[in-house]
Amino acid sequence: MSSPVQPPADRARPGGVRPGQVLRNPKIWQFPTVIVSLAVLLLSLFYMGGVVNPNAHLHRLPIGLVTVDRGAVLAGKQTDLGRRITDSIATADAGKQASWRQLDRAAARQQLASGKLYGVLEVPEDFTASVAALVGASAATPARPTLNVLTNPGVGSLASSFASTINQTAAHQASLQLGKTLTAAAPGASGPARLLLADPVTVTVKVGHPIGAHSGLGLTAFYYTLLLVLAGFMGGNVISNGVDVGLGYADSEIGPWHTRRPVVPINRTRTLIIKWAMSVAIAALTSGLIMLACVVILGVDASHLWLLWVFSFCATATVGLGTQAINAAFGGIGQLVSMFVFIVLALPSSGTTIPLEALPGFYRWLAVFEPMRQLGGGVRAILYFDARAEAGLTRAWIMIAIAAALALAFGLAATSYYDRKGLHRMVPETA
Repeated sequence: MSSPVQPPADRARPGGVRPGQVLRNPKIWQFPTVIVSLAVLLLSLFYMGGVVNPNAHLHRLPIGLVTVDRGAVLAGKQTDLGRRITDSIATADAGKQASWRQLDRAAARQQLASGKLYGVLEVPEDFTASVAALVGASAATPARPTLNVLTNPGVGSLASSFASTINQTAAHQASLQLGKTLTAAAPGASGPARLLLADPVTVTVKVGHPIGAHSGLGLTAFYYTLLLVLAGFMGGNVISNGVDVGLGYADSEIGPWHTRRPVVPINRTRTLIIKWAMSVAIAALTSGLIMLACVVILGVDASHLWLLWVFSFCATATVGLGTQAINAAFGGIGQLVSMFVFIVLALPSSGTTIPLEALPGFYRWLAVFEPMRQLGGGVRAILYFDARAEAGLTRAWIMIAIAAALALAFGLAATSYYDRKGLHRMVPETA
C-alpha cells in the first residue's frame, strides 16, 4: 500500500517527495500542532501566573519584632513604649501579610543569619527616653525617636523589599498612633511642635544580615541553582541521544554528515543503566565547570567551596538521573515531559526570585516537591548563610536523596516492564 506522504512514483525520482505534497497531508500537522500549542499555552499560564500580582498574594511573610527599649518616666509614670508598640503591631495583623514573630535581639539575629526571617523591626534601647525628651524639649529641633528596619538581602531582593515595606508601613502607623497620644498630652504646643508630635518617629533602614557585593543582590543563588538544573537536564538529554546513536538506535546528523552505526543488541534496562552512569560521571565535571566560571572567573561571592562542589555534583547528577528515567519511560515525548518537571513547573515555584509567601497557592504546593525549590534552598544556605543546616541545607540534602531514589525506582520499573513485555526498541530501517 502506498503512503500518502511518499507516493511510489516519487521514490525513484531524484529529490524524492516535493514539500507541497508533504504539507498537504493533514496527518503530518496533527501531532506537532497539538503538542506545540498545548506546551506554549501551559508555559504562558505557569510562568506568568506567579508574577502577575505578587502583592495580592502576600501571605504570612516571616518578619521579626524586637524591642530592647529600657523604658523611661513619661507623664509621671514608668512606661515601656517599645513593648506597647511591638504588641500592637503583632496583634493588628492587617491582611495577614506578615507573620510577626516577637523575639529577643539574639534570636532575631540568629534567624536573620539562617534565612528564617525576611526582615526585622527593632525598637532601640532609648526609644521611650527619646519620646519623653521630645515631649519636654525646649530646643527648636529636638532629637526624634527612632525605629530600626533591618533587611535580609540573602533571602532575595524582592522578599527583603516586601519585608522592608511592611516594616516601614507598620512603623509609620505606630508613629501616627503614638502622635495622637502625644498631641493630646501637650495641648499648648506651638504649631511646629504639634506637627513634630503628630508624627514623632523616624525610621532608619539597615542591613540586618549583609551578603557580599558580588552576590547579585541575593540573586546569584537563583542563577547558580538554574545552572545546576540546566546542566543535569541538558546533559541528560544529550547523553541519552549520544548513547542511542552509539548503540545504533538513532541516527546522527551534523550538517550534511549522516552517521548510522550497527545496532548493538541490548535491552532497555541496560541502556538506561549506561545513561545513568554517564550522567553521574559527567555531572562531576559540569559542576566543577560551573564553579570555575562563576566563582573563579566571574568572582561570585562564595565560601565553603568544597561543600558547594559536592552539593552541586549531587544536585546535577540527581537531575540527570531523573531526566534519563523520564526519557526511558516516555520515549519520544520524554524530553518535553522532563522539561515541564525540571524547568517549566520548577522555575516559578522556586521561591528564589519571588518568595513563596507572595505566590498563589498552586505554586506553594508545587514548591513542596519541585527541584528548584529544594536545590535553591541548599545553594542559598551555602552562599549566604554560612552553610547552616537550618537555613535550608538539611532539607535540600533530604530531598536530593529522595529524588535520586525515586528516579532510580521509576526508571527501573518502567524499563523492566517494557523488557518483560517484549517491547524492544525498534531498529531503524533504510527507506
